[in-house]
Amino acid sequence: MNPIEGTGGAGSGSYIDKLKAVQENQRNGLGGEKVTGPSVLKQEDFLSLLTQQLAHQDPFKPVNNEQMIAQMASFSTVDGIGKMNKQFASLNTAMTSSQALQASSLVGQDVLVLGNYGFKSALGSIVSMVKLPQALNDIVVRIHNEQGQLLRSFSTGARSQGDHRIEWDGMDDSGKILPAGKYKINVGGMIGGRLQDLELSTYANVNSVLLGNGDGKVLLNIAGHVSPVELTEVLEVGNARADSMSQS
Repeated sequence: MNPIEGTGGAGSGSYIDKLKAVQENQRNGLGGEKVTGPSVLKQEDFLSLLTQQLAHQDPFKPVNNEQMIAQMASFSTVDGIGKMNKQFASLNTAMTSSQALQASSLVGQDVLVLGNYGFKSALGSIVSMVKLPQALNDIVVRIHNEQGQLLRSFSTGARSQGDHRIEWDGMDDSGKILPAGKYKINVGGMIGGRLQDLELSTYANVNSVLLGNGDGKVLLNIAGHVSPVELTEVLEVGNARADSMSQS
């Protein structure tokens, strides 16, 4: 066992500091002995060490009162912060569970999320929301499969500035119903003399709800999306088939 030198005044360092140094050396194998026990001082350890420090102090060089008070205050502060962190962790877990419980009511419903990919069921359609930065004389909608092949294109006519709903009926240009799967929707308009793709959000059905990896996030498994979507990314919840924009 490594000896601990004298326990004099503030100039020579405290008993606790020296004991910590010895423990660190033993853990690193520097003192010839390898320690594998607990490496964190708890409140009971601190009080026990403080009692030993007072009992074995040099009567001619007693422990400095200010130093002892500073050590006690420091430990109390660290202990308080540790307890506060545990309380916040418990609160965060409770809030996450509450959010997940509320989000579970979304299973089976349609939600609107940013992006231009949608999942089409066998006989279903895909509904999107386009944001127009200005009034346009015409909007062109283009539907592609996952391989990038253009399957359908149609116009919606003139539209004013703002948000507008667009529904694709699931058919190609020849009127054939396309199979279930993931499709890409591009919506464009003439801005500044050239065709530009516009910002698009798409409705999709919620399959299930997940809890994040201890980060407090609630995730949604959505049809047509490879990775889960955060609950905070949902723009709207509702029936995607209502009040859709007609095709031409």
